[in-house]
Amino acid sequence: MEQASGGAVRLTLCDITDEASVRAWARETSAALGDAGLDVLVSNAGILTPGPLEVLSLDAIRHEFEVNVFGSLAVINAFLPALRQARGPLPFNGPSSASKAALEAFADIYRAELRPFGVDFVMVQPGNMRTGGPAKTAEALRVASESMTDEQRRLYGEAFDAFATALNEMQGSGLAADAAAEKVIEAVEQVPAPIRVPVGTDAEEILELVREKPDAELDELRMRLVGLEPVQPASVIE
Repeated sequence: MEQASGGAVRLTLCDITDEASVRAWARETSAALGDAGLDVLVSNAGILTPGPLEVLSLDAIRHEFEVNVFGSLAVINAFLPALRQARGPLPFNGPSSASKAALEAFADIYRAELRPFGVDFVMVQPGNMRTGGPAKTAEALRVASESMTDEQRRLYGEAFDAFATALNEMQGSGLAADAAAEKVIEAVEQVPAPIRVPVGTDAEEILELVREKPDAELDELRMRLVGLEPVQPASVIE
């Protein structure tokens, strides 16, 4: 391929479930690119594990996540410095949001697979709630902030501090746990069973916005919700 393209294309094999291999690949590629950096990263490695969720082994599902999710994360994170070099800076709740999105996808699958057996699968989507979590959240935010290198703090520090302040303030307000429990009981007793149940006025408003607003507006709303000013996107291709 390299010969056929006159050196414009180079093929490299990498096990994306091996983080050390991914980082070595990124270093080698970044060195070859030099000061120009990386314009585009296409992270499209993936495998398929078909079958009903009840039948599939957890090891098989876990391996697919290792490749399709964590492997992609490893590739993206490893190449971010080169992408930033070509473009510029890139909210900070990724693992939580991504894991909940995965659960929602599982809920859609379970709902379809269990319907023939008369089993309903309801997705409860709570908004901001008053729970025992604020202290844990504040500690997790502190640890994340203190674990940053000087370079990471230069890149993310100011924005992350604003995010942490907004999140800590949000954690102290919201719907009480007993009120949320009543909403869940109401959902369980509904016939037919609902597919999604927003719990809390803010959850209802957010779900309505998701249905009505384009992605670009939603991105801005997410940023403002956590105390950050939306960043104007860089040009995609120059």
